[in-house]
Amino acid sequence: MKIEYFIGIVPPKEYLERIEHFQSRWINKLGVEPHITLKAQGGLTPDKKWIDKIQKVCENFKPFQISLDKPKYFGENILYLSVISNKLHDLHEKIVQEISPSEDLITQYFELGAFTPHLTLGKEQYGGDISTGLSKKELKDMEQLADKELIPYPVFEVNFIRVYELNIEKQRYEKYLDISLNN
Repeated sequence: MKIEYFIGIVPPKEYLERIEHFQSRWINKLGVEPHITLKAQGGLTPDKKWIDKIQKVCENFKPFQISLDKPKYFGENILYLSVISNKLHDLHEKIVQEISPSEDLITQYFELGAFTPHLTLGKEQYGGDISTGLSKKELKDMEQLADKELIPYPVFEVNFIRVYELNIEKQRYEKYLDISLNN
């Protein structure tokens, strides 16, 4: 059984619900709540020894502003809301440096220099997992509606980060732990 974790930032509850409602028109089973990935799976081992390191980074990091912005694509098959924040990159780098995953994992998960903060709206389907995959046309429709229905894009303060754990039975990432930033 493979235990996986990643770390994300959750938008405010009202906007989170708005995005979930928006996504539900295309996707019938979400694999995780809408979030901005802060640290991908690489180096977040099942022994959870890294949690203390993350807490230490967060204790010394002040809350900061983030704003969601217009839809963009990774390639042609992943649609996301872009994210604007000066401090987000700093926090990402500090966490990656503390965890110190291998160069291969940093490359595999697009971290450090390749890190692009984003909130995924939808992906083109791959292989057999039709429950979360969309066609190119559906992605285009989603993009056009996002620019109408998800505005105004919120600006919000990040004062905690969320650790997610994969629930194997449900095939879904769920909240494992919230860690406050220095208040």
